[in-house]
Amino acid sequence: MTVTRANIQKDVKAFQLKLISRLFAERKDGTWEGQLSSSALSTAVGIFALAQFDQDRFIMEIKSGLNWLVRNINEDGSYGDTPDSPGNISTTLLAWAAFSLSAKTGRNDKETIAKIEKWLVQQAGSLDANNLIDKVLDFYGEDHTFSVPILTMCKLAGCFGDDPKVWKRIPQLPFELSVMPPNFFKKLKLDVVSYALPALIAIGIVRFKHQASAINPLTSLRKVFLNKAIKKLESIQPDNGGFLEASPLTGFVLMSLCNSGLEDNCVALRSAMFLKNSIRKDGSLPIDTHLHTWVTTLVINALTEDDQANWLDKHGKRDLMTFLLKQQHVEIHPYTNAQPGGWAWSPLAGAVPDADDTAGALLALRRLAPKYDVPKDNAIAGIRWLIGLQNNDGGIPTFCHGWGKLPFDKSCPDITAHAIRSFVEWENDLEIKGEIRDSILKMLEYLKKNQRGNGSWNPLWFGNQNTKGQRNLTYGTAQVVIALNECGLSDYDFKDLLEKGEAWLLDAQNEDGSWGGDKGCNPSIEETALAVSALISSGRHEEKIEKGMQALLNLTDYGAEFPSSPIGLYFASLWYDEKMYPLVYTMAAVEKYLK
Repeated sequence: MTVTRANIQKDVKAFQLKLISRLFAERKDGTWEGQLSSSALSTAVGIFALAQFDQDRFIMEIKSGLNWLVRNINEDGSYGDTPDSPGNISTTLLAWAAFSLSAKTGRNDKETIAKIEKWLVQQAGSLDANNLIDKVLDFYGEDHTFSVPILTMCKLAGCFGDDPKVWKRIPQLPFELSVMPPNFFKKLKLDVVSYALPALIAIGIVRFKHQASAINPLTSLRKVFLNKAIKKLESIQPDNGGFLEASPLTGFVLMSLCNSGLEDNCVALRSAMFLKNSIRKDGSLPIDTHLHTWVTTLVINALTEDDQANWLDKHGKRDLMTFLLKQQHVEIHPYTNAQPGGWAWSPLAGAVPDADDTAGALLALRRLAPKYDVPKDNAIAGIRWLIGLQNNDGGIPTFCHGWGKLPFDKSCPDITAHAIRSFVEWENDLEIKGEIRDSILKMLEYLKKNQRGNGSWNPLWFGNQNTKGQRNLTYGTAQVVIALNECGLSDYDFKDLLEKGEAWLLDAQNEDGSWGGDKGCNPSIEETALAVSALISSGRHEEKIEKGMQALLNLTDYGAEFPSSPIGLYFASLWYDEKMYPLVYTMAAVEKYLK
C-alpha cells in the first residue's frame, strides 16, 4: 500500500504527543541539559591523570574507570570514541596506556591488555615505539594538537619503554609562544590552534623537562619563558578547573604538570577536582560536561516550528528567554579573546563562544519573544558578532575569523546555514537590515562555491562512522536546504542551488524511506528526521516525505524508543552521541509535517 498523508496522519499526531511527553520529561529547571555519551578516550585520560596526581587519594575512581574500560572493550580488542563506535588507534592507544595502572592498583587485567595489544599489532604491525609514533603522526599530519598529547601519555605510561631518547621522536610544542599576544597564532599560521593553549603549554613543558637539548638555541629561550607560560596557564583556567569543559584536555594538562614537578601548582589541583567531579556512577567520563545551552536552543526551535502550537506557555517562554540572555557573553573572553556578543554551548565556565551556538540562541530568542518584547540590543550584538567572524570566502567558521590552516577557523556549510536562518529570523526587526542582507549574500555565495558536484554539502562538526571519509552529507545538505528555503530565494536567486540540494536528498533516501549519512548508508533517527525536515521546508515531494515520516515511526517503534547515534564530532574529530538529538530533530520534523 502506498504511504500517504491520510494513511499516517493519525499515527503522527499520536506520535507527536509521545514526543512532547518525552521532551518535557527531560526538562530540568525549565531547560534541557541533555546527556553526552560516555567516552573511552575521556575515561582513559581522566583516570590516568588522576593517578599521576595522587593515586592513593583517587584509587576508587581509578579502579572504577578501569572496570568501565574492561566492560566496554570492543570484541576485536579495540576502543572507539563511544561504546557504539568502531575502534581507532588513538583511543585504543590511550586505553592501553591507562591499563599501565592495572598492576600498580593491585588489579589483574592481563586478558584485556592482551586483547588490546593483539589489535594494535594487527593495525600497526608491531608495538615498537617508533612504529606507533609514526602511525599517530602520519594520521594527524601537520596538526599536532592531538597527536602530541597521545604520544606523551603513552610515553609517561611506559608504553614506549624506558629509553629517554624516545622523547626526541615526540614533537616539541612551542609553549614559549603562549606568552605572545593573542593574534600571534593567526599571524604565524601555527600548527596548533590557540584553543588548545592549555595542552600547548603543559604538554610542551613536560616534553621540555624530559628532553631539553643543550645545543638547541631555543632551550635557553624556553627556560626564560617557562614561569611566564605557567602563569598564563593559571590565568586561563576557569574556576571549576575544566579547560573547555573537556575531560581529555584537562587530563592531558594534569598528567603533564604532575610529570614536570608541578603537581603542587593550583592548576593541577583544580584540574584534578574537575576530573573527579566529571566521573559518572558507572566510572566513565563524557567527552565534555554537557551541551546545555545548545540542546536547549534545539528544543526551543523544534517546539516552535509550528507557530500555532503552544507547547511552551508564556511563563516557560519568559524563563527560557531569561536563561538564554544570561548566557550571552558581554566581555572579551579571557581564554579565547573572543569579542562580546556570542554564546557558548554551555553556561559553565569552561565553555567558549562559537558561531553555531550563537546562531541557535539568536533563532531561539526570536521565536520565544513576543513582538512587543523583542531583545533587539542582544540580537544586534549577536548578529554583529557573527558578521565579525565571517571569513573572506563569505562562510562562517566555528570560533574565529580564520587563516584557513585548521578546522577551527575554516568556513563550514552547516554553521553558515545556521547563521543564515538566524539572520533571516531577525532581518525585518532590526535597523541593521542592510548589514544582515550583505552578510547573507556573502554566505550564499560561499554555499554556492562549496556545493559538491552531486549537489550535497559536507558539514564540519557532524559525521557518520560508516560512510566513505566518515562524512555526513545528509546532515550538511539538510541544514543548507532548510536555510535556503527560509531565506527567500526570490530576493537572492539561488534556485538552482536549492534544487540540486533537494535532488541529492531525494536520491539518498533508502528504499524504506529512511536516511543515513550518505546514499545507501544504514539509517539513523537523527539523519532521517533532518532530511524529512528539509524536504518539508521545500513544500514539494509529498510522497517522499510521507515515506520519510513512516520511516521515523518505524525507527522509533512509534515513539517507544529513541536510540541516539554517534553523529557528533568533538574537538580533533572525536565521536559522540547526544541523548536529545533524536528527540529534538524528530520533534522538528513532526511539527513541520503537521503544520
